[in-house]
Amino acid sequence: MRKDRRGRPPARTAASLLACCLLLLVTACSAGSTAAGSRPEGPGDSLAIGVTAEPANLDFTKTDGAAIPQALLYNVYENLVKLDQHGRIRPALARTWELSKDRRTYTFHLTKDAKFSNGAPFTAEDAKFSIERVVPKWTVALKAQMSVVDDVRAVSRDELKVTLKRPSNDWLYRMTTRTGAMFSRTGVDKLATDPVGTGPYELKRWNRGDSITLARRPGYWGRAPHFDTVTLKYFKDPTAMNNALLTGTIDAIGAMQSPDSLYRFENNPKYRVIEGSTNGEVMLSMNNGSGPMRSKKARQAARYAIDHQALVDTCWGGRGKLIGSMVPPTDPWYQDLTDLYPYDRDKARRLLKGSGEAGRTLRLRIPTLPYAAACGTVVKSQLEQAGFKVELSQLEFPAAWLSTVFKNADYDMTIMSHVEPRDMPAVFGDKNYYTRYDNPEFREHLAKADTGSRQEQTAHMRAAARTLSKDAAADWLFLLPNLMVADADITGLPVNSVTESLDLTGLSRSGQTDRS
Repeated sequence: MRKDRRGRPPARTAASLLACCLLLLVTACSAGSTAAGSRPEGPGDSLAIGVTAEPANLDFTKTDGAAIPQALLYNVYENLVKLDQHGRIRPALARTWELSKDRRTYTFHLTKDAKFSNGAPFTAEDAKFSIERVVPKWTVALKAQMSVVDDVRAVSRDELKVTLKRPSNDWLYRMTTRTGAMFSRTGVDKLATDPVGTGPYELKRWNRGDSITLARRPGYWGRAPHFDTVTLKYFKDPTAMNNALLTGTIDAIGAMQSPDSLYRFENNPKYRVIEGSTNGEVMLSMNNGSGPMRSKKARQAARYAIDHQALVDTCWGGRGKLIGSMVPPTDPWYQDLTDLYPYDRDKARRLLKGSGEAGRTLRLRIPTLPYAAACGTVVKSQLEQAGFKVELSQLEFPAAWLSTVFKNADYDMTIMSHVEPRDMPAVFGDKNYYTRYDNPEFREHLAKADTGSRQEQTAHMRAAARTLSKDAAADWLFLLPNLMVADADITGLPVNSVTESLDLTGLSRSGQTDRS
């Protein structure tokens, strides 16, 4: 068990003990349907990974959330370029590329061998179709990342030119994310249920409420993955997921949702434990546009009211980095901003009183996700100790939370881990996003960061993060660690999780030869 700075195990509040009891009760009731069963059957080697959030459908062009690209990006869909676990841009469907001297035109040289799972060859016309389709056809807010594109031209079957309206430091990076996924011109009719991509896997089966199984594609153009089938098995209860690994129902836990229970695996030679960094900022989101949290003083009071180290010790086993902003340490413009709002309950009380919102009840509406459930009661308790009135409720995720909080902004506070890479502009740069943050100075820093030199990009992104944090647009509770647990013979697990994808392409078993 992880210990605090005084060498003692993290203390548990009465609220967290009650939460643990409830989780155990849920586990006892659901073990038969969630953790029972066997590993997926297949003609060759198979892998089963336990994960948390199941997608509502498989179309990330029209549905927000991280669950769809987690399963499909890099595995079913490929991009022209991709990120490695260190955040570096690497070739994918594009073998090489060049940028013009005016920093506006990219020329991509594409692989000649790729085919979609529907049999159609991948060409520059498909890349043109995919890029040009984002702004008019996608409905999610992330489509704005492609609005900087001015012209797309298929020079030949294997050469693509993309001209931007202005220089953009951000655009090539966004091509590694879901907005850069390549689609077949003849395979976009049933994206919600029948994804068609060039990747090493294709959808084999989706048992709604239970699992998604991907099958290795014969004749894949690149290096074939080791596993014939990979099943992502969904668990709402972290204890059930742990038990599934201990009993052999699954081979790995994609993201440990109960860090306090790591001791069951850390000293056991049967298992491999990975601990690294992620992009997952666990955020106490505040509605900046309406309700009591539109008051800056009330938001500042909330930030001073949270004892972040105590919160992490209590609800996440002491594992998680305090960051104080929307930037993880793996980004080049990271800076530790935790000193802007140190824990100060008395100051929180004074600010709340001066805000004129002291008598109003805050609606803390959290999703039914393990980290939100574990930390929600702690946040409620700490806010109430500073004088806030808090009504805590859970909304089923994804449907109810996406509809109530994300789409309609019918909330005062919520808890959400934003795992998309470099997502500060997306979460706070659009005043219509669910955070409802509207600051022209912040948006100006983002614009200057995108068009300037690399040095100017870093300087303005740091300034944007500081402006955001000083405004108390949200409170960043902690950065989720990348905690993965797997059978000891599973290799290729990433130390850092810095992409939207749970990239399955490099996973294997020790002592077995990878297919090529």
